[in-house]
Amino acid sequence: MTAAGVESTTPPPPPPLTESARYHQLLATAKKVVPCDAMALLRLDAGILTPVAVDGLSVETLGRRFAVEAHPRLARLLQSHSVLRFAPDCELPDPYDGLVTGQPDLLAVHDCIGAPLRSRGRLWGLLTLDALAPHALADVGQGQLEALARLVESGVEAIEAVLAMEARALDELEAVRAWQTVRTAPRELLGTSSALQRLRAEIDTVAASSLTVLLTGETGVGKDLVAQRLHARSVLRDRPLVQINCAALPESLADSELFGHKKGAFTGAVQDRVGKFELADGGTLFLDEVGELPLSTQAKLLRVLQSGELQRPGSDRPRKVDVRVIAATNRDLPTAVAQGRFRADLYHRLAVYPLVVPPLRERGKDVLTLAGSFLEENQHRLGARNLRLSPAAKTTLLAHPWPGNVRELEHVLSRAALRAVTGQGRTARWVAIEPRHLALDAQPQVSPAPSLSRPAPQAAGPTADARPGRMTLREATEAFQRQWITESLARHGSHVRRAADEAGMDRSNFHRLARRLGVLQGREGA
Repeated sequence: MTAAGVESTTPPPPPPLTESARYHQLLATAKKVVPCDAMALLRLDAGILTPVAVDGLSVETLGRRFAVEAHPRLARLLQSHSVLRFAPDCELPDPYDGLVTGQPDLLAVHDCIGAPLRSRGRLWGLLTLDALAPHALADVGQGQLEALARLVESGVEAIEAVLAMEARALDELEAVRAWQTVRTAPRELLGTSSALQRLRAEIDTVAASSLTVLLTGETGVGKDLVAQRLHARSVLRDRPLVQINCAALPESLADSELFGHKKGAFTGAVQDRVGKFELADGGTLFLDEVGELPLSTQAKLLRVLQSGELQRPGSDRPRKVDVRVIAATNRDLPTAVAQGRFRADLYHRLAVYPLVVPPLRERGKDVLTLAGSFLEENQHRLGARNLRLSPAAKTTLLAHPWPGNVRELEHVLSRAALRAVTGQGRTARWVAIEPRHLALDAQPQVSPAPSLSRPAPQAAGPTADARPGRMTLREATEAFQRQWITESLARHGSHVRRAADEAGMDRSNFHRLARRLGVLQGREGA
């Protein structure tokens, strides 16, 4: 609004280029100077090289984090004082073998050149140039390569200067701290899809506020990573982020876990206990699976959110807490409210700023970016050289619907990596993962859970209630078991043993129950 109260019609300025877009522009310019099959720009941080821009390499490369000590070629390049060429028959494993795009099959890199990059006197990272044909870059002179390295170094310094100016405009100190917090997170929100970009924009919009956020989405989509990013981008980033899984709380101990208790408050309370709200005082509390809280605890949670005061069980003294709450659930809370299983007033108190985390099937090629990250982790865990997805495996991953989302993808790739390494050995120049290693068509089918108000059709028996729309106690119990088992299997990527452990049952008994209820069909799960 203008000073006169009239809304301005001046169009807003175009948004600035993202950091990723700037580095990709720089790399595209460099590739015009020295054409090659693949070129990459990698930034060094704490012994890890992170691709910030690639051209001619598979999109999964952006999801990889190259530990310098695990990649001798990259280590040699960082130790070099100038441009370094590797002989076509060099025995050192090439980290890009099988990652060059536009090829019908996984192919080895035969011509490799790299240069260390410095920015403002410090080692910043690497520029790498690769070709599939031996001696393809032989005609590129050393002087031309040195000039290219200096050009890219100048571009990196310019990009860093622009980023620094933008950070100062938003409060330089706070922006740097937020960046450092996100960079040290164990996992990241990887991907470039429009769905993920919209989510990131929403996160950045609400993070700086004190509003309560409700994260919704299917199981396994990464709601915990969204909560971490919200905290890392907030003014509370230097304060604690305390997480609690509400689904794992026994009803008898939920109050104690959240609000603490006084010694003697109940049998077994042998000393005072500080609850999660007090531990998070001044920071952020992440209530995961909040839809699983019992109604009695929901009422007490509502009181804390409304007044900022809690009372430990066994104590008469109220305690003030200042906590920003982020809640998450894969439940349909409006339906739960309508069914009387979740308080309407608590739902509206939590859903001040709702965020929907998109399922993996709506994120396109983010599947391959995430796959690259998971394969890099498994590569180091298994002691293999290079784990690579074959073109057919990429097609299979992109075609799969991923009902278990990112968690399912992680487990599928962990199993596939183990199968591939076992079959091809750890000393191979690379280990190709094929569709047969993914075994996506061999996973047990999980049928959707029926609504508690409308049970799945069953054979008539002596306990059946002939009245339409009504259930006997046995039918209601089986419907609940069916829904619980279905959701547990989804949480654990269809892994029967883990779901049985969560249920506190023997695996064989759990499997028989699931088969009897019609949840598991076909072959036995793992």
